[in-house]
Amino acid sequence: MSIKRLKDVLFFSSLVLLSSACNSIEMKTSMSSEEGAAAKSQSADVNAQIDAIVEQRIKDGGMVGVGGAIIVNKKVVWMKGYGFADKEHAIAFTPDTIMNIGSISKTFTGAALMRAVQEGKVSLDENINSYLPFKVINPHHPSEPITLRQLATHTSGITDRQAAYESVYHFGGDSPEALGGFLQRYFARDGKLYSNDNFLKTKPGTHREYSNIGAGLAGYIVERAVGERLNAYTKRHIFAPLRMSNSGWFLSEISPAKHARLYVAQGLRIPIPLYGITTYPEGGVRTSVSDLARFFAALLNDGEYEGARILKQKSVEEMLRFQYTSANKPDNVNLQGEDSVNSGIFWATKHDTTRIGHNGSDPGVRTIMLADPNKEIGVILFTNTSMHDEESGHYYHIFETLWKHALQIKTQADKAAKQ
Repeated sequence: MSIKRLKDVLFFSSLVLLSSACNSIEMKTSMSSEEGAAAKSQSADVNAQIDAIVEQRIKDGGMVGVGGAIIVNKKVVWMKGYGFADKEHAIAFTPDTIMNIGSISKTFTGAALMRAVQEGKVSLDENINSYLPFKVINPHHPSEPITLRQLATHTSGITDRQAAYESVYHFGGDSPEALGGFLQRYFARDGKLYSNDNFLKTKPGTHREYSNIGAGLAGYIVERAVGERLNAYTKRHIFAPLRMSNSGWFLSEISPAKHARLYVAQGLRIPIPLYGITTYPEGGVRTSVSDLARFFAALLNDGEYEGARILKQKSVEEMLRFQYTSANKPDNVNLQGEDSVNSGIFWATKHDTTRIGHNGSDPGVRTIMLADPNKEIGVILFTNTSMHDEESGHYYHIFETLWKHALQIKTQADKAAKQ
């Protein structure tokens, strides 16, 4: 065969190979495009199903507004609002709607406490009287110290005596009473609110009883130790770094136009006045679903989110660590199996320790912020409506719907990562 003939054959062969490669690329591109369209269609169908379930449950449960977020692999992957932040003025509830979040506020106090520990300002195991201008002594066990760790795990022996605790709610605005003043009246033996019944008869550290006033006391100790109020301290070390621009502790810090109205469902959905809480470290934070998702993702990611670090990894690990152990178990706690509970530093467990985080409940408020123990998925859910127990099932059904969706997203992400 001549050299010219050989060149012609090679050239023709290369054209055939190139044509075949191009056809293969076109087929793959077409398949990829079709798969992408199918995935989008499937996603749209799933979102429509979620919308239908949420909207029906809102109706059945008498909720006015609902907002939710899903976190998968430490990233916020879904957020949406439903219903109204203000029904009377037809203002939609969105992921940026601000409302008070009840006891989820304690996780911010927990993060602030761990920041103070990190800075060497306090110790979790020091007698709290080292930090206070008045003495807190359990009259039933006067020689037993109370510690910040006990306050943060609800084992201090401090109780919320109802007659006194009811007075911390101030409807119509921020509470005019100083946090320290209330606590001194409650704990100092000559205080007007003092009673032996402010304490359990059990030894501090040996019995679990949830205490809002105890959490308020922990926040006050942080304030004294760091030399500034909790709202200013958390703004510098949490809100600002995480770009939580719709968050604060007091009504005076929040634009009224952005704050949801609060409602009580009693057949009719009745609006109630906004309010402040004297013991704000236990329930005073006002934030949005979108802002809280950033904070939650940071805690699930060892203290960092999108390049902003709010705590060292070691501090977050201690905050989220299960503090109850076989060697340090409250006498009324099961560590395993049915009805088991545990506690981090103002960090709770739910569903027999299969979920971690915190919930919140207050007049006109119901909130959930929970993750799995491996910190792979998390769900946040707000409603600006108080409900009776029989109606609350609809709210929890929405949560479980979002949790199931989070698991599906996680499964899809895992599959995609292996391809």
